Amino acid sequence: MTLDRRTFMGLLAGSAAVGLAGAHAASHVAVARPYKAIAFDAFPIFDPRPIFKLAETLFPGKGTELSNAWRVRQFEYQWLRVLGGRYADFGQATQEALVFAAKTMQLDLTADKREQLMQAYLQLNAWPDVPVALKRLKEAGIRLAFLSNMTRKMLEANMRHAGLDGLIEQVLSTDQVRAYKPDPKAYEMGVKALGLKREEIVFAAFAGWDVAGAKWYGYPTFWVNRLGSAPEELGVAADAAGPGLDDLVRFVLPPG
Repeated sequence: MTLDRRTFMGLLAGSAAVGLAGAHAASHVAVARPYKAIAFDAFPIFDPRPIFKLAETLFPGKGTELSNAWRVRQFEYQWLRVLGGRYADFGQATQEALVFAAKTMQLDLTADKREQLMQAYLQLNAWPDVPVALKRLKEAGIRLAFLSNMTRKMLEANMRHAGLDGLIEQVLSTDQVRAYKPDPKAYEMGVKALGLKREEIVFAAFAGWDVAGAKWYGYPTFWVNRLGSAPEELGVAADAAGPGLDDLVRFVLPPG
């Protein structure tokens, strides 16, 4: 199944991109930068496409539509629950959104199919450029962390599945503060856990709304724009962007 822009917009509730002049290539300035750590959203690291492929396998001809409806409702449920004071973690919100999307489309979501789709969230592979990039950053003394809306269980399961054990120092789930990005207290977790100033931590985002949230909080922000998405109109711009982690490495590490 082709992974089009609508699918990924669904994946992260409109992950099209936050305003950035110049679109796909990172802007690199040949000066040393005072960055000491990188906090990653989950999806610059983990490739979510198998979830959508599985949806198409289970519901031929309906997988893309189901995936779009599922992902949009997933994030709506997360944010609505927080706003309404009825918090539920990423896993619960994701499953409830799946059930709702299937009912809306009048699909027969059996218990087995539901379990297969939810289990796929625990078995994600890394994007091909990830292992080498993380090792290079770690060897250069850059501290690495996850700062994700996923639960800690999901993040750790995917790290094991993708063979990334030992590369990430901190695994921070916003579940710990019962919030979701772009709530400022979610981004604050990185500062507290790493013991650094916010300007010393680069936030690596996959979604446009996440770039905005990180910039509003005060992080230097790199947009891992794997989709070549168009910029959103949210009044802020990422400090730099590129389609993969090689661009992030060049942004964070001084030349030479």
